[in-house]
Amino acid sequence: MKDFTPRQIVNELDKFIIGQQEAKKAVAIALRNRIRRSKVAYEFQEEIKPKNILMVGPTGVGKTEIARRLAKLMDAPFVKVEATKFTEVGYVGRDVESMIRDLVEASIRILKTKHIKNNYEKARRLANEHLLELLDPSPKQEAPFKNPFDMFFKSQNDTEYDVEDSAFKEDAELKKQQIKKQLKEGMLEEVIVEIAIEDQGPNSLEILGAGNEEMNTNLQDMLGGLLPKKVKKKKVTVGEARKILIEQEAQKLVDMDEVTSSAIKNVENQGIIFIDEIDKITGSQGSSGPDVSREGVQRDILPVIEGSTVMTKYGPVKTDHILFIAAGAFHIAKVSDLIPELQGRFPIRVNLNNLTQEDFKAILIQPKNALLTQYKLLLETEGIKIQFLEEAIDEIAKVSYLANEQTDNIGARRLHTIMEKLLEDISFEAPELKDKEVVIDKVYVKSKLKHTVKTFIEDKYII
Repeated sequence: MKDFTPRQIVNELDKFIIGQQEAKKAVAIALRNRIRRSKVAYEFQEEIKPKNILMVGPTGVGKTEIARRLAKLMDAPFVKVEATKFTEVGYVGRDVESMIRDLVEASIRILKTKHIKNNYEKARRLANEHLLELLDPSPKQEAPFKNPFDMFFKSQNDTEYDVEDSAFKEDAELKKQQIKKQLKEGMLEEVIVEIAIEDQGPNSLEILGAGNEEMNTNLQDMLGGLLPKKVKKKKVTVGEARKILIEQEAQKLVDMDEVTSSAIKNVENQGIIFIDEIDKITGSQGSSGPDVSREGVQRDILPVIEGSTVMTKYGPVKTDHILFIAAGAFHIAKVSDLIPELQGRFPIRVNLNNLTQEDFKAILIQPKNALLTQYKLLLETEGIKIQFLEEAIDEIAKVSYLANEQTDNIGARRLHTIMEKLLEDISFEAPELKDKEVVIDKVYVKSKLKHTVKTFIEDKYII
C-alpha cells in the first residue's frame, strides 16, 4: 500500500472531485488508519477493526467517485455493488457473499497484471523463439531407421548417415541464423504465419440455474480442468503473432498459486467494498409484498460486514478487516430506517452537500478530467478548436443549477445533459464545418438552452 498522508489523499481526490471535503477527510483518515495498523505489533493488528463509512447525499454529488478514486489511488482491490441486486437467502438472486467473491476476483486481476508486466521481457524472448521455429523453412530430419529393429542394431551405413546428418545440421543452423537476424531487424513483420490460439469462447457448464452462482463456478473449474482446451489455428502477420504469443507466454509464466495466496491476503487487509443504494433496502418504501430485497438483505449483510469467513473457489476469506463504504440518497427513507445492528456497523457518517452554481462551474474547468477539456479533445480530432468564454461557462453552470432545482436533482450528471444539448449541432456538423475555430459565448448558450429551464417574471408576484 502506498504511504500517503491524509492531506495527500485529499489533495489527490481534489484533482477529480469538487467539494465534499467532509467525505474526503473521512475516507482519508480511514485509509491512513490502515497504514498505521500495518505498523502496529502483529498481536494487536487483529484487534484493530476498520471504521466503516456511511455517505448520505443526493445522486451525482461524488459518493461513488470518491470510493473509486480512493481504491485506484491506493492500488487496492475494489468492487462497487448495488444493494438492490441482492436477495434474502432462499430467494432467486445474488447472495450477499458474492460481493466478497467479486473482490477476490478483482484482487487476482490486479496481481496477475503485475506478474504479467514483470514477466514481459522473458515472454517476449520466448515469443521470438516460437516465431523463429514457425519461420524456419528447414525440414526436420527424421531418424534413418528402416524398421523398428534398426534402433537396436546399427546398419552398415552408419558412417554415411553421420556425414549427412552433420551437413544437414550445419545448413539448417545457417538458415536459422539468417532468419533470426531478419526477425531482429524487423524485415519479416508482414510475413504470414499460422499460430495456435486457445479458444476463449464461453463453455456450457451452467446446469443449475441462476440461483446457484457459486456452485456453477466450482463445477466449471472442476470440469474445465478435465476437459481438453479448444485450440484453433489462425493466420496472422509476424507483428500480430508476436503480440499474441507474448500474451500467451506471459500468462504461462504467472505462478497462479502465488497470485491466489497474495490476492486473498490483499483482500483481507486492503480490500474496499462500496455498497451503493443502501437506502433502497430499508423496507419503508411503502410497497406491498414480502421485502425479500430489503430487511432480509440487511440481516444477511450484517455478518459479512461485522466479520466472517466466506468460502470462495480460491479458499476461505476473512472479512474482518475489509473496509465497507455504503452510500445512499435517503430521499424517502432515513438512516434510522436501517435496522439498528446495521447502523452500528457504520460508525462514521458523512453528509454530502447539494452542488451549488459555483460547484458546477468548478466541475466544468478544474478537475484533471474536466468536462470542457473532454469536449475540446473530442472535437480536436475533427480539426475544430473550440473556445468557451468565461461568460459562457457561468451561464452553463447557472442553467445546470436551475435545472436541478426545478426538476429532479441529479447532481453533476446534469452537466452531461446540458453539454450534449449545447454542442449537439457542432458535434453533428463537425466533419463538414468550414470554420474550424468556434467560440462559445453567453448568447450562444442562451439560444441553445432557452427551453431547458423556466424563467420567472418577478413582477407578476409583486403586489
